[in-house]
Amino acid sequence: MSTSPVKSVGASKRCPVSIRKLFDDSAARYDLDRQRLIPCYHDFYNLPLEIIPFHQDRELRVLDLGAGTGLFSAGVAARYPRARLVLVDIAPAMLQVAEERFAGYDAGRVVFQLLDYARQPLKGVYDLIISALSIHHLTDGDKKALFAKIYRSLEPGGMFINADQVLGENAVAEKIYKCRWLQKVRASGISEEALDAARKRMQEDKMSPLSSQLDWLGKAGFDDITAWYQYYSFVIYSGTKPLATNS
Repeated sequence: MSTSPVKSVGASKRCPVSIRKLFDDSAARYDLDRQRLIPCYHDFYNLPLEIIPFHQDRELRVLDLGAGTGLFSAGVAARYPRARLVLVDIAPAMLQVAEERFAGYDAGRVVFQLLDYARQPLKGVYDLIISALSIHHLTDGDKKALFAKIYRSLEPGGMFINADQVLGENAVAEKIYKCRWLQKVRASGISEEALDAARKRMQEDKMSPLSSQLDWLGKAGFDDITAWYQYYSFVIYSGTKPLATNS
């Protein structure tokens, strides 16, 4: 295996142990189960790749926050053969699956970091910062602080893309989100065991409305803020760091 081994970078005792354990326990089946748990799976993981604004021959520096098994990063790596990626997660078992996914890649092209990105500093400067199904585990305050950290960690002209789940803008919308999700997931033929595991993980969710998150991106300094896609609670949005900036 030519990829870098999983290494701990400041994974502190403050790390949310319950979330880490839930995802470690689910790591072996996570990729298979999520195809049934995300009714809009194809769009959810392909559309973010289509909105990356950089030429495919460019040497991109990419940071994946809450990278899990590395599915989002693998899509970026396939589309951008000269990209170098840093995959960050708090769950070691998830990162080990990611490391297996990237077996055979050139040495040093993909780095894995065991890190609580909400509590620890983000090191380095990147052209593209991505995240999928991770930031919704943070409180509103932690989301705001993270967006500011992401902004500081981007090169001017760099982009942040988040594919995630959001809270309904009102109680009626939220009720419909939950009802339709359960209907569609059950119709997919998912096992009760996998559904129960997903519901346990969902107990750690701290989702925020899409409108709030777009507002927080603006307050962090992002430009060209766009909500590209929404399927009930599943959304894709982005923001760009302006070229003319001193921060």
